Amino acid sequence: MLKAELRKKYTQKRKALSPDEAFLLSEKIFENFIQYFKPKESEKVHVFIPIPARKEIDTQIFIQYFLAHNIRVYVPKIVGDKLINIEISEDTVFETNNWGISEPVSNEDSGEKYFHYVITPLLYCDKKGNRVGYGKGFYDSLFQSISEETKKIGVNYFDPDEYVDDVWEKDIPLDYLVTATEVLSFLSGLE
Repeated sequence: MLKAELRKKYTQKRKALSPDEAFLLSEKIFENFIQYFKPKESEKVHVFIPIPARKEIDTQIFIQYFLAHNIRVYVPKIVGDKLINIEISEDTVFETNNWGISEPVSNEDSGEKYFHYVITPLLYCDKKGNRVGYGKGFYDSLFQSISEETKKIGVNYFDPDEYVDDVWEKDIPLDYLVTATEVLSFLSGLE
């Protein structure tokens, strides 16, 4: 299917989830992530803050766990037309932006280029790691700017069951996909 078709289909499927279903699936995705990757103290994790209006995976569960276990947490923030990375702590002050996203008040980019994990928002990911996001290219740009050793991980309510037909040259595939039922690796034995 084409990205536009997948975007429409999975936006509708996501909207059809009740708040309770979405939260339970988010918890299962979180549990699968922790069980599979076992993040350690002082590791660096870049994780998106969910957009409630888009019913994204509840990554606040991840963020609370990471902070409680002394795992360094970085979140994205769009400043102008650029995505910057801000390290957060329990003391970070947040505000809600024009898109309804809670984000740090600070615009101080950490400059960090090495993360152990980047937990990536998406609408869909196929069985090859091809990601369908919202079409702005922010995460493809982020992936180009960070260490090749960083594990690029998508999280999704839905397992992949069709392929993205219009993959572009600048699209950077994910290394892993975590759903409520499984963790898929797209590294072809390179782990």
